[in-house]
Amino acid sequence: MLYASTFVLFLNRMASDTLPDRRSRLRAWTRAEIKAAALRQLEVHGADGLSLNAIAKELGMTGPALYRYIGSRDELVADLVVDAWQGLAAALERAAEEHLRASAAERLGAIRDAYRAWARDQPHRYRLAIQTRLGSGELAAEQVIPAAESAMTVILDAIEGLPETSSKLRADLPRELRTALETWTDRVRGSKRPAAILLRGVFFWSRLHGLVSLELDGHLTSMQLVPEHLYRLEPAGLGGT
Repeated sequence: MLYASTFVLFLNRMASDTLPDRRSRLRAWTRAEIKAAALRQLEVHGADGLSLNAIAKELGMTGPALYRYIGSRDELVADLVVDAWQGLAAALERAAEEHLRASAAERLGAIRDAYRAWARDQPHRYRLAIQTRLGSGELAAEQVIPAAESAMTVILDAIEGLPETSSKLRADLPRELRTALETWTDRVRGSKRPAAILLRGVFFWSRLHGLVSLELDGHLTSMQLVPEHLYRLEPAGLGGT
């Protein structure tokens, strides 16, 4: 009898020990389902069309039940923004690692191509993170900004290896611009970089983003331009050789 009661106690303890893990897994799975439904909405309707009620309806949940997993619409959007930045950063990191033994210019070209490929493959996520203010840290800055800077760090690492990058942009930087760049460099993984490197990174990103945005929105096609020709025309500006 003592053995039986001890065994029952043991089973009860095991059940109580594993219950939180089961709940955590269920919660994580449900949040993943909610985010997947949100991405489907995002692809069709854009960020402005994202509706928690529509997500709940798609998943067969009530509105109050959904709020047990997502605190607010802003929280959900911030999660999607962070995921998008992390996805882009991962794509850039893979490209950089695959070209680790190549020249800095070739590595930057691979990063450029990976950036474009990710944007073309995930245009709704690209638009959310990079074509709206939401991706700048307007929501959940403490999560969004580090995720965004992970992608920029990959670009800056490659630029830093380019020959004479610093000397080309070192002279006559306005004081306000230099101060702003030096303030920013403290946030990029705590790595202190010359202002000229950061400025080159801003130029690289702005030109690349401009071409990608024009391509995604069909403007290059309407002008009968082949995007690849534009990406590769100015190696000094967009990386590669």
